[in-house]
Amino acid sequence: MTATLVLQNIFNGIMLGGLYALIAVGYTMVYGILRLINFAHGDIMMMGIYFAFYAVALLSLPIWLAFIVAILGSALLGFLIDRVAYKPLRNAPRISALITAIGMSFFLESFAVVVFGANYKSFLKVFGEHKEILRKYILIGNARLPVLTILVISITALSLLFLFWIVYKTKIGMAMRAISSDIPTTALMGVNVDMVIGFTFALGSALAAISGIMWAMRYPNFFPYTGFMPGLKAFIAAVFGGIGSIPGAVLGGFLLGMIEILTVSLVPQVMEYKDAFAFVILIIVLLVKPSGLMGQKMIEKV
Repeated sequence: MTATLVLQNIFNGIMLGGLYALIAVGYTMVYGILRLINFAHGDIMMMGIYFAFYAVALLSLPIWLAFIVAILGSALLGFLIDRVAYKPLRNAPRISALITAIGMSFFLESFAVVVFGANYKSFLKVFGEHKEILRKYILIGNARLPVLTILVISITALSLLFLFWIVYKTKIGMAMRAISSDIPTTALMGVNVDMVIGFTFALGSALAAISGIMWAMRYPNFFPYTGFMPGLKAFIAAVFGGIGSIPGAVLGGFLLGMIEILTVSLVPQVMEYKDAFAFVILIIVLLVKPSGLMGQKMIEKV
């Protein structure tokens, strides 16, 4: 493999890993607070794509405004899902919340099929006459890197920096970290636990929408089950990095993206099996280091 091809694949791996990371942090934040795997998270990503698409197609909003509406709409959707589906089960056995999360995933997918239709749609229609910008390249040495790749990497980096700023530099972030350690004690200190949990769902859903929009820019054809496989891989990335650890989820996402792209580029014959790599990694992690790369061993409270 030439140095030029290696450079291109590294950038592609970073881009794909960043998209996984943005979704994975949503899984890990919710798990860190509620010990709940929100299996509807990938479908919120899918809804974000549809929100952006129809904000342009039906409301004729400018592209930048449509993306903002989609991100805010997804954040609201995540907040409402917590209020309707998960809040009534705060004190229920965890298996009840898990089953509800799976049911919510099926509901969102079926809702999208009924409302938006089951056929594929092209996200390129959002850009109209400006879609050529998605095909432009820039030269770095002899490597031709799509402008879209650089744009996705840049937006991902800014989104993750914004997330870390909220979690580690703001009062709401301090409350999120306190709740992840001890909910009853944090509530006794005057923190509105339900609102902080709702904010966590909204923040994770907004990041999922950002990832979904960029995913649709990179892979333009989408349909109601578009979020299933990226969401599943992002969950594996969160487990890989250490479920419950935000830095671990980011690391796991980037590593999973790099492994997937570089393996396919080095051994093209396994291209059709690339989705299986994530599951192989999951099995290895669960066998060798169940807490993940940056996770900590946790004692379940009965």
